[in-house]
Amino acid sequence: MNLGPVMLDIAGTTLDDNDRRRLMHRQVGGVILFSRNYESPAQLKALTEAIHSLRMPRLVVAVDQEGGRVQRFREDFQKIPAMARLGDLYNEDSGKAIQSAETIAWVMAAELLHYGVDVSFSPVLDIGNQVSQVIGDRAFHHDPESITRLANAWIRGMRKAGMEAVGKHFPGHGSVEGDSHHVMPFDRRSFDKIEALDLVPFRRVIATHLSGIMMAHVIYDQVDDIAAGYSRRWIRDILRRQLGFDGIIFSDDLTMSGAESVGGYAERAKNALQAGCDILLVCNNPEGADEVLESLGDYDNPTSQIRMIRLHGRPPKGTADLFNTRNWQQAVKLLDEFNQQASVTESGDFFE
Repeated sequence: MNLGPVMLDIAGTTLDDNDRRRLMHRQVGGVILFSRNYESPAQLKALTEAIHSLRMPRLVVAVDQEGGRVQRFREDFQKIPAMARLGDLYNEDSGKAIQSAETIAWVMAAELLHYGVDVSFSPVLDIGNQVSQVIGDRAFHHDPESITRLANAWIRGMRKAGMEAVGKHFPGHGSVEGDSHHVMPFDRRSFDKIEALDLVPFRRVIATHLSGIMMAHVIYDQVDDIAAGYSRRWIRDILRRQLGFDGIIFSDDLTMSGAESVGGYAERAKNALQAGCDILLVCNNPEGADEVLESLGDYDNPTSQIRMIRLHGRPPKGTADLFNTRNWQQAVKLLDEFNQQASVTESGDFFE
């Protein structure tokens, strides 16, 4: 059974019959976990093993564990700081910030892999701008060059742990006020202005190494009159051809308000795939997920399947006893010291 183009969620901390039915559908390729799916490390390990055992090749298990406000697993997991705290440190000591970013990313990824999670949707490559509260301190910095250096360090840390990186939200959500979870945001700037600012981190990180990108549910109406996740202009012309990106492209969640602009769930799925998305995220709406799965029929994209398989976690040998290794203990010590310092000096001055 191949991996299909849909990544969906599950109801609780164990798989129920409806979960299994959906996950066995030929058009499903992965599962995204949320806080409701977690109660303890042991439970998480059992859940990921149950998901992975369903099919071969195994489904990709993902989570948003980027840090700060967006960390789904908290109790008995390491505390990952908001990326803006790394930006604050970068303003004081860029070398130390880059080293910290790589180490903290390694901790985040190694811990997830240890419990069977393949990928965290990170790093955030959006510009840090006061206008966007939904991004806010999720962004590393307001300066594209600073974001690039910190993001590349973050990706190095993830890859050292055995996890590929998925940057978000292309072509940039940080410069718009609306929260696409609840409204349809518009960015009224010209392509030249977007290219000179928001696209810089994406372009430069793609040139280094980036396995995946998640699209933004934003309409950049000076470039195209439909949301970026449905736009051939943004995906095929700019991201694929102009920026040379050959990795996997995720839609953002098709249940968000920012995804409603093209119609119902079947229309959203069709438009995203035709625009060039490889994987459709469909979360927190089981009926919507069923509608998407039914609408896909015998859809098949071998290239997307290969890209998805590349996201399987590959922890290095000898990490079964991860928490007793010297590397882990030293990295966690650095993370603890960073969190203590950040809590004292937290200022949010990365916007300035």
